[in-house]
Amino acid sequence: MALRKYTAHIAVVTSAVALTGAVWGASVLTRSEAADTARGPAAQGKGPSTQNPARPPARVPESIAHASESGGQAVNITIDDGPDPRWTPDVLRILKKNGVKAVFCMIGPQARQHPELVKQVVADGHRLCDHTTDHDTTMDRKSPEYQKQQILAAKKMIEDAAGGAKVEYYRAPGGAFTPDSRRIAAAAGMRPLGWNVDTKDFHRPGTQAIVDTVRNELPNGPTILFHDGGGDRSQTVAALEQVLPWLKEQGHPTGFPVRTRP
Repeated sequence: MALRKYTAHIAVVTSAVALTGAVWGASVLTRSEAADTARGPAAQGKGPSTQNPARPPARVPESIAHASESGGQAVNITIDDGPDPRWTPDVLRILKKNGVKAVFCMIGPQARQHPELVKQVVADGHRLCDHTTDHDTTMDRKSPEYQKQQILAAKKMIEDAAGGAKVEYYRAPGGAFTPDSRRIAAAAGMRPLGWNVDTKDFHRPGTQAIVDTVRNELPNGPTILFHDGGGDRSQTVAALEQVLPWLKEQGHPTGFPVRTRP
């Protein structure tokens, strides 16, 4: 009789312990699921979270960029003063033929007048650069207010023509940078952009002279300046036909200038 009472007592205790464990386990599971839900889908292994706040955009330095994002032997092809309905399509064709991406430094009213070309530049994977509204090479002797108007008005014209693509760089006409213009550009998200090799193609010195300048001056640095606007650019087009394959042969891939590194 005593043995049966003892056995029954043990069964009751065991059942109670099991029930308590089940309740505790359910409670822990519920708390865990609630925490995962609060952390969002990433915590549950269901993809990236949409709950975490977005990181603030990286600050754009005010210093003038020359280096390539790709580092190493990479070079940056930059094209100024367009877009131009006669020459920009030829430049785009040659870039595509050689698998090269470039930065197009556009004059605001030109972009506004030829939005189809701006959109094509973006569609081909190139980047946009602000080259002001009037290409005033004396900007460094003008007031900060004047510089701000030239820079920000052009940025808006280019971005409107592009259908929303962002302008990522600012290049002062003739290299007429000032501390004010660099500050204005960086505050608007545009990295000031310089160059290391001036091909002098703007002055039409001859196709071979343009090619020779690139070959001779490339040790100066990776950013090369060409033009697709401002006049007859047939020599530039012919020079690009030679220069781009030569760069590849010499082990120089093409990239984009740095934006967020000093």
